[in-house]
Amino acid sequence: MSTLFFQRVKHIIKRIPKGRVATYGQIAELAGNHRAARQVAWILHSSSEKERLPWHRVVNSQGEISLKPKQGYEVQKALLKKESIEFDQDGRLDLNQYLWKPSVAKWYTEL
Repeated sequence: MSTLFFQRVKHIIKRIPKGRVATYGQIAELAGNHRAARQVAWILHSSSEKERLPWHRVVNSQGEISLKPKQGYEVQKALLKKESIEFDQDGRLDLNQYLWKPSVAKWYTEL
């Protein structure tokens, strides 16, 4: 994984606003590699605490929390609810309502 991709991913995650979410694939695409959703997950896992990333604002493409119960799921859900994000009875959030939609063109000029 390139250092530039790593830096772009962190830059993007830091800019997800409160009350919004982004998907792993969306972040990978914004960072320049639409096939790197797993690498985004790895970056979150390895760097969230050290880099103070708002890790809880990243969900899967179905609007679900990818973490397992008792392995961070409850914490992530509570943090999202604290930001007024609501979940349906199946534990999904509405991506049509909460998905962050940044201007793609600006990412490459900021880095």
